[in-house]
Amino acid sequence: MIKPTTLRINSHLEIPRREFHFTFVRSSGPGGQNVNKVASKAVLRWSPGECGSLPADVRTRLLSQCARRLNDRGELVLSSQRFRDQGKNIDDCLAKLRSLVLAAATVPKKRKKTRVPKSVREGRLQQKRVTSEKKRRRGPARFDD
Repeated sequence: MIKPTTLRINSHLEIPRREFHFTFVRSSGPGGQNVNKVASKAVLRWSPGECGSLPADVRTRLLSQCARRLNDRGELVLSSQRFRDQGKNIDDCLAKLRSLVLAAATVPKKRKKTRVPKSVREGRLQQKRVTSEKKRRRGPARFDD
């Protein structure tokens, strides 16, 4: 099977695979004797700040959304050890990256400021007056003679 040379995010965004750096280490967890011999865990390192294929607004949103995942060199580090096969773990890392970039590519909606209607404000104040009067009547009786 021929591997694609780019990671397709959506119809407008593609990231060249040459920007990704993969390292492989031994997976933790169960796996019997195979776990001690095969480096199947894939670790993906990518510098989104230096990526020229991402638009500036997508890049800034991605950097702010993934700030906790960036190391001191500005690299986004993702790893996968779900599968016992190295190739499947590479594909899983790329799928994780694709979902992160896709989330950053969607433009957040602007919040529309709304006003509380006048009737609601007046109703709240009326309710406060009723509660205040109720509590005032609970006090000791006053004789105004």
